Amino acid sequence: MTRTVLHIDSSARTEGSVTRDLSAQIVTRLGAADVIHRDLATPLPLLDGAWVGANFTPTDQRSEEQKQLLSLSDTLIEELKKADTIVIGAPIYNFSVPSTLKAWIDLVARVGVTFRYTETGPVGLLEGKRAIIAVASGGTQAGSDIDFATTYLRHVLGFIGITEVEIVAADAMSIDAEGALAKAQDQIKALAA
Repeated sequence: MTRTVLHIDSSARTEGSVTRDLSAQIVTRLGAADVIHRDLATPLPLLDGAWVGANFTPTDQRSEEQKQLLSLSDTLIEELKKADTIVIGAPIYNFSVPSTLKAWIDLVARVGVTFRYTETGPVGLLEGKRAIIAVASGGTQAGSDIDFATTYLRHVLGFIGITEVEIVAADAMSIDAEGALAKAQDQIKALAA
C-alpha cells in the first residue's frame, strides 16, 4: 500500500491539461494516505553560478547566504525522500520535458545528496521508490526515437536511484485523441495500487 505520494504537475496549462487530469487519476488510484503536491506552473528558479558555488561548498563551510540559496533544493529533496511513489504529469513539449520540470530535476539531482560517484560510476541514493509518469503529446509517440521526454525521465530518475518507473501515455493525440485517452485510461486501471 502506498503511504505517501509526491504528485508533480509540470504542464503550463492549469486548465484543460491532459497530464494534470491523468496524474490526478493516478494519485486517486493509488489511494495514498498522504499526498504532497508540487505544481510547477509556478516556475522554479534556474541554476546560476551562485547556486552551483553553494552546492559545491562543503556543508560545514557554507555561509548563511549559501544555505539560503540551497533551501528550496533541500525542501524539494525532502519531498522526494518522504514519498514512496512519485507521480509526474509531464506533457511532451518539442520532443522533451517542459523547462519547469527540467528546473525541478536540476534542483533535486545533487551529488552527495541524491546520488554519489564511485569508482564504478554513479549510484543513486533514493532507492526503493516507484515513479509513475503520465505523458501526453500531440504527435510524439512515447518510447519512439523522437521521444526524449520519457527516456530522459527514466534515465534521470534511475540516476538518483528510482528505477521502478512506469509510463502512462496519452501519446500522439493529434492523430487519435479518443484512442490515446482510452489507452491511458486502461493503463491507469492496470496500475497496482
